[in-house]
Amino acid sequence: MNTPPSNQGAPKSSIFQQIWYRIRRIGVEMYAFFTTPFVLKNCLGMVSLMTLFLMLTFWWMKCYTNHGESVEVPSYEGMSFREAAKKARSRDFGVAVSDSIYVPGEPPGKIVSQDPKPKSRVKEGRTIYFTVTKNNPDILKLPNLKAGDDYEIYSRRLARIGLKPRIVARAADPGVGPNTIIAVIYKGDTITEQLRVKDVPVEMGATIDFVVSEEVTLTVIMPDCVCHTLSEAKFKLQVSELSIGAVIKDATVTDEENAYVWRQSPKFDANGTMRKGEKMDLYITQNKPSSCASKPDEGF
Repeated sequence: MNTPPSNQGAPKSSIFQQIWYRIRRIGVEMYAFFTTPFVLKNCLGMVSLMTLFLMLTFWWMKCYTNHGESVEVPSYEGMSFREAAKKARSRDFGVAVSDSIYVPGEPPGKIVSQDPKPKSRVKEGRTIYFTVTKNNPDILKLPNLKAGDDYEIYSRRLARIGLKPRIVARAADPGVGPNTIIAVIYKGDTITEQLRVKDVPVEMGATIDFVVSEEVTLTVIMPDCVCHTLSEAKFKLQVSELSIGAVIKDATVTDEENAYVWRQSPKFDANGTMRKGEKMDLYITQNKPSSCASKPDEGF
């Protein structure tokens, strides 16, 4: 039987020539195919169509997302909601009311804050949320008042819930300690007794007036003014919350302020007291009395 000749003995250069020949042949055929008018026309049409499709896609995405573009948010605070909404919508912003609060003295519908804040940058079409004033305030309840409540502690409780405590008067009350609440006043009405038994409704932001006690000290230790000049004696009486009564001069006095006190009335008593505001009469002489030599110096 005859068998076909084998290529096993063929040189390698001949094999490479055959492969190269086949590649060239395929390339020539593909070139001839793609350069025919019909195929070339269709390929160019497909490339043009894909390019147009991609361009339209990118343009639509840019319009939809405003990619890379932003606008500055104007300030609408202080305007009425109607005016702010009109201006915001004219710039393609959305508007919405997120909260309303009562501000004493302000008309309802006035914008007090906005989100996003003024001068921030956002995309077109962003919704701006407004906080506006309302006509009626929120109603709060004053905490119960107990006997002996300290003003400082109670006032801090009121401040935390949005009220404005203030002291309108102080009164001496020996029965309680200093700074104790004596009376509570709201809109001209005294509500002290009501607060002791129940919560009292008040408007948010309202001012609550208080009368509180002050330290009661009706008497002071009697000062010793003898052997001091008149100006020094006046200072001692002022510090002791006492008043100067009559100043009686003898015939030697030529410089009243630098004359010396040789007698006082009432007479000094180391254990004695005087009522605040009580008057003391002073007797003065120009030269320092000899009896003052043995008296210790008090630092004047």
